[in-house]
Amino acid sequence: MQPRDLVWDGCLNVRELGGLPTRDGGETRLGAIVRADSVRQLSPAGWRALVHHGVRTVIDLRGDHERADDPPTDVPVAVVEAPFLSGNKADRDALGEELDAAVAAAPDVATATRDVYLIFLERFRANVAAAVRAVAYAPEGAIVIHCVGGKDRTGLLSAFLLHLAGVDDAEIAADYALSEERLRPRHERWFAAAESAEELERLRRIAQTPAASMLGVFEELERRYRGVEGYLRSAGVTDEELGLVRARLRD
Repeated sequence: MQPRDLVWDGCLNVRELGGLPTRDGGETRLGAIVRADSVRQLSPAGWRALVHHGVRTVIDLRGDHERADDPPTDVPVAVVEAPFLSGNKADRDALGEELDAAVAAAPDVATATRDVYLIFLERFRANVAAAVRAVAYAPEGAIVIHCVGGKDRTGLLSAFLLHLAGVDDAEIAADYALSEERLRPRHERWFAAAESAEELERLRRIAQTPAASMLGVFEELERRYRGVEGYLRSAGVTDEELGLVRARLRD
């Protein structure tokens, strides 16, 4: 069977959403959706590997301010911009304060990460819906979804896509948790550059992807919205669009 982990030179955190077991005894389809850290890091060889994998659409979840610092160049595939978070600098500063307060109030890293994600999901429901629609309406061919590290925004969208495809929550959480190890080379550079103990502690927290955090997100969405589907419907995603997303990953 084709491996789920993909080696695309320049990126660290690339893997298929295909090849995972589903609750009905099936398996998600390989060659349909790939999650990645920023594909802007790819070398020419990495881009060739992406195209060889059948990718025809890249869905970029980064914010406008992130793309402004990393202007696009010509790439051999279509790029859809679907920022998972949005807002001007004042909005981002206010969001940062809200996230800092949530982290400070949490008893552990897993809870802190869960609570940060729930803030994202509540504040940016329209953005999440737009990202899901970008997947639903992408043309034929494989899709890559990415942000910067491919673990938080990409992790949440990937989790929702896998849930819609019928993958068990524990399997989804285990896939999410893989990003911590895959990104370790990047994180080790962060840790080495930290200028204080406080900064090092913050970076060590950010680097973690506890499976319990994603399970906690699913549990809370169940309580608030009766599940992921309910959350997405509340954000304006239609049942037809949910079906199109599911069809991407299921034969």
